[in-house]
Amino acid sequence: MKLFGFLHLRNLLLLVGLLTVGTLPAAAIEKLPADSAGQIKPPAGKIAFVRNGNIWVMDADGTSQNMVCQVSNADGRLSWSPDNKRIVFTRSGSVDLKDPDLAGARHKVYDLFICYLDSAEAGNLKYWTRLTDSLGARGPEWSHDGETILFWKDMNANRVNAHGANYQLCVADAVSGTSAPLRQNWQSDEELFLVTPSRNSRDGIAFVFFDELSPAGLVVLPLDRIGIELDSIKLIAEQNQGVLAPSWSPDDQWLAMVGNYPDDSGLYIATGDLGKRYIVALPGPRSHISKYPPSFSPDSKWLTFSMSDGSIWICDITGAGLKRLTQPGKDQAPCWSR
Repeated sequence: MKLFGFLHLRNLLLLVGLLTVGTLPAAAIEKLPADSAGQIKPPAGKIAFVRNGNIWVMDADGTSQNMVCQVSNADGRLSWSPDNKRIVFTRSGSVDLKDPDLAGARHKVYDLFICYLDSAEAGNLKYWTRLTDSLGARGPEWSHDGETILFWKDMNANRVNAHGANYQLCVADAVSGTSAPLRQNWQSDEELFLVTPSRNSRDGIAFVFFDELSPAGLVVLPLDRIGIELDSIKLIAEQNQGVLAPSWSPDDQWLAMVGNYPDDSGLYIATGDLGKRYIVALPGPRSHISKYPPSFSPDSKWLTFSMSDGSIWICDITGAGLKRLTQPGKDQAPCWSR
């Protein structure tokens, strides 16, 4: 028996990092003109991020950095509740499996948790609640109305004898944690990877698709079409190859994403129909933007993102105002408050 492909996703993500964005060379994609961006005010609000496996919060200018949840194994994307009183996050664990035929591997498992800012303000950094218990849930995004949380999940994570991963887009009740996949026919989707979803207030959903034979690509669909045939999803993804980590702006006007050219990775924004795409930040050949979804400021004019050296940055949607908020280290996955 071939055991679960535990390292499969990681290897595919590494492969994705070598792909290109669309068919245009970097020089052909321009920055958003200032007169098209509208008035841009100084950044405001709070930014949450992961530092050394714990949840931290800072002001938008990088000051007042404080730990708000001490868990030691926070891993990946964060998302604020609409009232800015809670943060949903992922914690990772591990399983070391050896079957009787000596197959298997050490692999990570995940679930969603919620930390409470009022507890942190009272000095209790070790209070949180567990939202899911499937061992496969990760990459959460809180809905605009606060009622649900969108995430991606390995539907086979708790099956020791599973032949492979099956990553699906799911939604959970923000209180009970009861969850369900968005694709009703997900059981027939073998070796399928639908990851890093983001949903706007108009029920548009963006996510990344790839399988063993197809390179990664961005897919944008109305939520009521999420169940379309896989061949149709593949066709859409092929038009946007190499794009990772989509994230909608609060005003639904822009979709931020991380994309790679052969020598450079960059932060981009695109219109919701992907008709126009603009460079926001292009770090250079010796550094790259992390694969975690970038996050917009509440007014949709600024973006925060992390770099491969473990630092966190901000800039506005035209690429101006670029500023490093934290020093190189182990900071990742910044998320702007609502």
